[in-house]
Amino acid sequence: MASSKLLSQPRWFQFLPRNLCNVRLFSDLPSQHPVSVSEPQNNIDSKSNNRFNKASSTPSSLKEPELAKFSAIADTWWDSEGPFKPLHNMNPTRLAFIRSTLCRHFGKDPLSATPFEGLKIIDVGCGGGILSEPLARMGATVTGIDAVEKNIKIARLHADLDPTTSTIEYCCTTAEKLVDEQRKFDAVIALEVIEHVADPAEFCKSLGALTVHEGATVVSTINRSMRSYATAIIAAEYLLQWLPKGTHQWSSFLTPEELTMILKRASIDVKEMAGFVYNPLTGRWSLSDDISVNFIGFSTKEN
Repeated sequence: MASSKLLSQPRWFQFLPRNLCNVRLFSDLPSQHPVSVSEPQNNIDSKSNNRFNKASSTPSSLKEPELAKFSAIADTWWDSEGPFKPLHNMNPTRLAFIRSTLCRHFGKDPLSATPFEGLKIIDVGCGGGILSEPLARMGATVTGIDAVEKNIKIARLHADLDPTTSTIEYCCTTAEKLVDEQRKFDAVIALEVIEHVADPAEFCKSLGALTVHEGATVVSTINRSMRSYATAIIAAEYLLQWLPKGTHQWSSFLTPEELTMILKRASIDVKEMAGFVYNPLTGRWSLSDDISVNFIGFSTKEN
């Protein structure tokens, strides 16, 4: 597997906390390749499937209020103008980072239509499957898990609309439960999830346990900064109303330094980090060295 090498440092790199100084940032990365994330536009209605009738009693990493919160809006996962609009808009940028880092780490061709062929990837906290589906289209064998049963129902229904994505294994369960089952994956991905869990340290231990030796872990979240309070909560939830009020709790956010330390204790070594920056003029997200609000990290399992 390819190793990560620290390249030239950005101008402000010297001001990072000590345990982030070995983390490569976005400006050090090779140019990104475009990612196609097109998905069927079919509407999901009252189509039933008896696979969903059995209730799940699996314990969850999430706080109970968080489960109720996301269950209430589960039907809107594939509404690109609904409560999950920010994630839909951010998805191509998230996938660009994932594609670049995983291809480099696993020695895959980033120009291939199916660069993840042969890789087993788990999407932890998959929601309605908006990340799982493009990963499957890029050739990965995908497992998507979520503690909210309604999310899994929506994800399965939508995936069944396309033969390429109908192979995704969706389960209403938790990372901890899969650890008990001794499941292992080449890459473990948890995007915008850790800020909603009750114990981030235990959650990261589970992510590490699910990752094969020298495998990859990708985690994204929101920095606990004054800027994130102003933009991710005040602006996004109250002024622009992109998200339902109360979606995020600022005290639950993690700084890049905290996330790096937590992952390190779970034998996961952060190698690269990038920020997501929103351009209000174009309505698009892009990757940046600015990790003051939304950020994503690529890590490897050391032992």
